[in-house]
Amino acid sequence: MQINRKQIIIPLILLANINSVMANDFFIGLKFFGLSIHPFEVYNSHIMPRKLDKGGTFVLNLGASLNGEYFIYKDIFSAKLIQGLYSDCAGKLGGFSHIGLRGKIFKHEKHSVYGGMGPTLIYRKNWYSLDGYDDTFSFFKGDPNDTWQYGFIWYGGEFEYNYAINDNFSFSVSFVPGFPDLANLSAGLRYRL
Repeated sequence: MQINRKQIIIPLILLANINSVMANDFFIGLKFFGLSIHPFEVYNSHIMPRKLDKGGTFVLNLGASLNGEYFIYKDIFSAKLIQGLYSDCAGKLGGFSHIGLRGKIFKHEKHSVYGGMGPTLIYRKNWYSLDGYDDTFSFFKGDPNDTWQYGFIWYGGEFEYNYAINDNFSFSVSFVPGFPDLANLSAGLRYRL
């Protein structure tokens, strides 16, 4: 079989021009936790040492998340991977792992808003060791003898606001709606590689 020039040149031209359609930008981000918001009745507020109000509606969580985001098509669609580690509402070690698809909701000059969803695994050190822990309405799985409790959500989501400081750096704020039980706010920076 003989390969002619057209069989080589045409694919090379197509590949060279794909980059004008496909942005293929890659961002890394670091965000600091954050504020957890429990919009409805909180059953375990008595074991939350950093609650900002008596009922535990607002709780300070200390931690961070690291993320990578690859834009599949221009600045419109991306895939995002997030790994978080933090001190949860009860002051125990917790974390989450998330992968999802994102889409642009709004962009004007230096401001942009993206939203997305995908599967999320949430885990924490077991709360059964805490005096007075009420598991009546717990989302988390795990027995009193387990080291960890965990929960899995197929549709974990995020809304992210970005303010472009320059061509490579953006200030970024994320809102994670875990309704009806929880919502979370975090803020940090993202960088275009």
